[in-house]
Amino acid sequence: MISDILKRKKEEKGMTTEALSRLSGVPLGTINKILNGETRSPRYDTLMALEKVLLDKKDTDEYLVIRDSQAALEYQGCGPYTIEDYRALPQEVRAELIDGELIFMEAPGTAHQILVMKIAFLLELFIRENKGECLVLPAPLDVQLDCDDKTLVQPDIVVLCKKEKLVKEGIYGAPDMVIEVTSPSTRRMDFAKKMVKYDNAGVREYWIVDLQKKKVVTYHLEEDPMPSLYTFRDKIPVQIFDEKLEIDFAGFADVLESIPE
Repeated sequence: MISDILKRKKEEKGMTTEALSRLSGVPLGTINKILNGETRSPRYDTLMALEKVLLDKKDTDEYLVIRDSQAALEYQGCGPYTIEDYRALPQEVRAELIDGELIFMEAPGTAHQILVMKIAFLLELFIRENKGECLVLPAPLDVQLDCDDKTLVQPDIVVLCKKEKLVKEGIYGAPDMVIEVTSPSTRRMDFAKKMVKYDNAGVREYWIVDLQKKKVVTYHLEEDPMPSLYTFRDKIPVQIFDEKLEIDFAGFADVLESIPE
């Protein structure tokens, strides 16, 4: 536990809690809550301030646990968290924030990345050829769906046609189209909670590319709440472009089949 590490280092240095507060700039009450375990997952900037005082240079590799993605899992399930907490995570940690819960993600596999690249390319090519105004943006990109401080997601691909929703940190509001390519760690989330979040936020079209089942589920959310089901042998129409673009999944087959299981 983080509290045990900090408590041990404080004792080794013979430092009082009052002195630690003064030197780190962290309020005394906050330090007490961390040391007694009441606060299980301190904010990143708070932890760094304490570690700067308590840890010697030789301790860095062993004790700066919050910078390790495994240690960051201590955040999960301990919410509710806010976007401020999300932005305080180490940059190398991949996570999403949904309804105040931090959800940590594994690095995507080869097939996942190939599909994301190829689908995004076809969308971008269509927009350019038709002199469209929409943008195609792949992950990692923060999307603040609900315009509140408890949900921030990173869809695999978004199509955004209202550029006023672009902000410095990513997208503020619902994109026009979202595509998620499933992985074992995200599959349930993509089919359940995320679908509801995208629908409620006003996403017009949502695709789930299911690598395990080799199927694509599409939702034309602004017209019909019922999904359409396709296989990896089909050409799938993009509804927000009035079906003038079809993504031919059969064209990806050779590359996908060459990837070892």
